[in-house]
Amino acid sequence: MDQFTIKDLENLSGIKAHTLRIWEQRYNLLKPNRTFTNIRYYSNEELKKVLNIALLNKFGFKISHIDKMSQAQINDKILSLTQPDAQEMRLVNELIKHMIDVDMPAFENVLSNFILVRGIERTITQLIFPFMDKIGVLWQTNHINPAQEHLVSNIIRQKLIVGIESANTIARKKKTVLLFLPEGEHHELGLLFINFLLKTHGTNVIYLGSDVPLNDVEYLVNLKKPDYLYTHITTVGAGFNIDKFITTATKKFRNTPFLLSGRFTSAYQKKLRPPFILLKSFTEAVDYISQLK
Repeated sequence: MDQFTIKDLENLSGIKAHTLRIWEQRYNLLKPNRTFTNIRYYSNEELKKVLNIALLNKFGFKISHIDKMSQAQINDKILSLTQPDAQEMRLVNELIKHMIDVDMPAFENVLSNFILVRGIERTITQLIFPFMDKIGVLWQTNHINPAQEHLVSNIIRQKLIVGIESANTIARKKKTVLLFLPEGEHHELGLLFINFLLKTHGTNVIYLGSDVPLNDVEYLVNLKKPDYLYTHITTVGAGFNIDKFITTATKKFRNTPFLLSGRFTSAYQKKLRPPFILLKSFTEAVDYISQLK
């Protein structure tokens, strides 16, 4: 994919669109292209430039100063940042750059090196989770090529599974959580991350995976009597209706608390009644999971 909207740049860099436009007009830092219908878009190189500028700006460099730097100077300044947050942000940006360049060896190398130094758990929480949070909107809006998504997803999936397998699997809590994704939802990474969090907190997990009909979930709920149901929705097919899903699930699982999270649900505005509990961010999910007893 080589066509990003200014909203994509905002989501990936954390810099508001109106600020990016000011940078573009005042400092000529960005040079958007235009489609045949005169819609502005930004290339891979423009995205990489914004990520670098946003990183330096966040950690103390003024735009007027950055504007006078060469690309080599920008790269040197980025590498010289010693704050832990800056280093993690740099690595997340590297993952984004390797993804859009379809450089999977470099992408996996960033993760593997971090695992060697910090371990799998910190890699998941400090790199994989922030990366997924940033690029999730691109998956939802189809602003990256499906091939890029599949390649990146498979690498991350492997790392998450390693983390899940290395987590302490001896349950320390009595609660059991059944994890699944509804029919039409195949983006499993968020659910795998939730699986990892639950395992590290000593919670029993029944993992059904993606694209699961509610009738199958109902069968296992009746058989295993889990304390909670959990689904993490990133994006689903055009035929998915979340209101219908909630109505049907309410009838089937009236007495089982049902946790919902993910990008698709974070924008849901209607008030939910029991058994549903809406977790609008991974932070909320982490906090809720840590309180399960």
